[in-house]
Amino acid sequence: MANAVVYALIATAFFIIMVFSPSRQHGRDHRGLNRRLGYEFRITNFDPLVSKLERLAENRGQEDPINSTTSSFNFENGSFVDEVDDAYEYFSEGKLNTTLRLYILFPLIDKAPTDGVVSCKELEAWFEHQAHQRLIYTTQKEMASRDKDVDGAIAFNEYLPQFFKEDIECETEKNGMGHGEAGWWKEQFDNADIDRSGSLSFDEFKDFLHPEDSGNEKIQKWLLREKIKRMDNDGDGKLNFEEFLDHAYDIYKNYADFESRGADVPTAEEKFAELDVNKDKLLVVEELKPMLGYLHPGELTYAKYYTSYLIHEADDNKDGNLSLDEMLNHEHILYNTVFDESKEDYDDDFHDEL
Repeated sequence: MANAVVYALIATAFFIIMVFSPSRQHGRDHRGLNRRLGYEFRITNFDPLVSKLERLAENRGQEDPINSTTSSFNFENGSFVDEVDDAYEYFSEGKLNTTLRLYILFPLIDKAPTDGVVSCKELEAWFEHQAHQRLIYTTQKEMASRDKDVDGAIAFNEYLPQFFKEDIECETEKNGMGHGEAGWWKEQFDNADIDRSGSLSFDEFKDFLHPEDSGNEKIQKWLLREKIKRMDNDGDGKLNFEEFLDHAYDIYKNYADFESRGADVPTAEEKFAELDVNKDKLLVVEELKPMLGYLHPGELTYAKYYTSYLIHEADDNKDGNLSLDEMLNHEHILYNTVFDESKEDYDDDFHDEL
């Protein structure tokens, strides 16, 4: 409690000076992590205020102020900022003062325990919370658009009106199980419909829209089956060692190298043997469950890796934590979506959307 008061007093004392000072912009951004892991992710904003302003711009049909090709988070129109509670005090000449924001946010992150440093666990919890809020927001927005009868649930034909009832119930050409066909979508819909009501509640709809972040076991197995289809050269519904080596191991190794920070990573043979519980030299869906976070990571999974990346980049004294000074020294990478004006193509060697 005492630390929180101290931080608040510091923030107040710095307000008049810092609000008119240019934010320091140095450090590396998230693109190195995207390249290293082999996927392109939309980075979850570190600062919830930035998320609020992004969403306001999106809801008003204006150009995304964060990812605009013409400007880096710059609101010349003060009335736009006024629409978000308490936002105006953090802006000067239309630009967000990220230094002042860090003074405000630091005690909110440093909570377990409040000891003057942000641990990896505390930062990961912070990013996971921001990612959860983003998933909730996108689900709310999609539900408002699709829930035509306003009953608080999404029926199959509300989300996919292009498919008629006979496309689902009858043996028609459209009712195939191929990617994007009616049967394929219906299977995904039914997996999310936990209570078998025939429509999706908010949480079920969130799982349907974001299957890679779902804890629903049926959805997780469905994702793995879909992945196996793309790796299964002989079509037996399983992965032999050659298929595992050609299609799955390198994806796993990218993450494992990052996790281990140079420590030994299991070879393809060792990892296959570890996963092959029944030792039949084939991997089925159940045996591949430990690989789901590697083969199909979502925003919540990525929050974990992004946290490790930020700690590695900003932890100047290498104690495994971030002090307020370290965060201030590296605010550019914490606010990468604010400062990064470039639009760069990524090498999506392993990324294929469902």
